[in-house]
Amino acid sequence: MSAIGEVKIPGGKLVRVTVADAAGTRTCHIDGDFFAAGEQASAAAITQAEAVLAARLDALDVPDTAIEPWYRATVRALEPIVGSALIGANAQAIALAALRAHAQRAPEAFTPELARFEAERSARIRRQWQAAQHDERTQPPLIDPRSVRERWRAFAPVLVEDGPRMPEEQMRVERAWSQEVARGERPATLRVWDWAAPAVVCGAYQSIEDEVRLDQARARGVHVVRRDSGGGAMYIEPARTITVSLYAPLGFVHGLSMAQSFQLCDMWLIEGLRACGVRARFAGLNDIAGPHGKIGGSAQQRVPGDPGCVLHHTTLAYSIDARAMAAVLNTSAEKMSDKAVKSAAKRVEPICAGTRLTRAQVVARLVRTAREFGAV
Repeated sequence: MSAIGEVKIPGGKLVRVTVADAAGTRTCHIDGDFFAAGEQASAAAITQAEAVLAARLDALDVPDTAIEPWYRATVRALEPIVGSALIGANAQAIALAALRAHAQRAPEAFTPELARFEAERSARIRRQWQAAQHDERTQPPLIDPRSVRERWRAFAPVLVEDGPRMPEEQMRVERAWSQEVARGERPATLRVWDWAAPAVVCGAYQSIEDEVRLDQARARGVHVVRRDSGGGAMYIEPARTITVSLYAPLGFVHGLSMAQSFQLCDMWLIEGLRACGVRARFAGLNDIAGPHGKIGGSAQQRVPGDPGCVLHHTTLAYSIDARAMAAVLNTSAEKMSDKAVKSAAKRVEPICAGTRLTRAQVVARLVRTAREFGAV
């Protein structure tokens, strides 16, 4: 028997914990649309955190175990493991997701105690949020636009306008090109590319079975693939999607936080979309949005080597078939819990909502902007 608990961090990512018992052994599995600070180190951290959770959950089987002390102790045990390894997720969310999963399997007496704990936690978060709204200090920009252009000109990525490829091949190209850059065998490269078939692209740390309605995907001829970077699932329709990938030596993002590196890699897209008449802006850690919804999202992977590589890929919705996306993607209520609009389809504001330009014209303008930034 297995049970699933989910937690959406306000302004952050979704964390999911699956608890299962088989042959007398309890296991925990952590997945979600978070990012990794380093692929190998983060995978090891997740495995270690799963073992800690499985051991800690045994304590909840003891009658009259208080939730608050258990939660605090579990957070303390998890923080040294996941604190610097995961981006967009944290020890508090993982511990709470485990509690929610356990509640589905626990005696009925556990449920009201968990409800009281959740109510107190929600009140604390609400007070913190309200205090933050009254903080009048001006937040500095994440990265100076002049510094962005200087870095782009210094690394001068080679611009490749690539033809359509099947989704599985696209994932192989992403891996191969990023590894070539990491080994110093390929220069910094900016690839603008197309898909040869519809797809759902899941992040490295997501559970495909939980994110995708696989029967619907098969019936509609939608390929389901996994990329090497973190982040959430993206629904792809070739004629409605614009996808770009940047493969750059790690020196390109040296000295920057993860949030700054996302803006460094995507600022040319923001300016290119604005040149098309789209009121584009950065939203959250890795999204590009318009005034009324999300236009697209980005993901990153750091590939070790000399000089190493940052792979940064971005998918933009030129237009959207909301019915098809809703049929194929399985978006949980918890994932939408911090959104004003409780529908994944309605949260998307495609490019065509802000411009009369065709998809081809938008791509051409983006390419021109990339060259203005320093791509060659």
